[in-house]
Amino acid sequence: MTRVLDEADLARGETAREFQGHQYDARVSFMVIDAPPGSGPKLHRHPYEEVFVVQEGVVTFTAGDEVVEASGGQVVVVPAGVPHKFVNSGTGPLRQIDIHPAGRFVTEWLED
Repeated sequence: MTRVLDEADLARGETAREFQGHQYDARVSFMVIDAPPGSGPKLHRHPYEEVFVVQEGVVTFTAGDEVVEASGGQVVVVPAGVPHKFVNSGTGPLRQIDIHPAGRFVTEWLED
């Protein structure tokens, strides 16, 4: 069955709306990020790669020993198992889609 969802109907976190695929018989999950400057998640990792589609703003990723900056129109791929975090390092909003190739988010938080 084909489904159409309104973004506004997705579960809302502090800076993201979340789509967990298992709720819709899908094998992919994602977050729609809309984050103010200076915000972002703490260090964590997943047993699968995570793909970040940066739509607007400037974001700084720490992934393992690497620190990379990306901006609107760029895609960042963090390999499976690599500890990572990001912060909106720009002066305006950060808008990105974070894609998890799994029906549920599987996250190990490494910082409190």
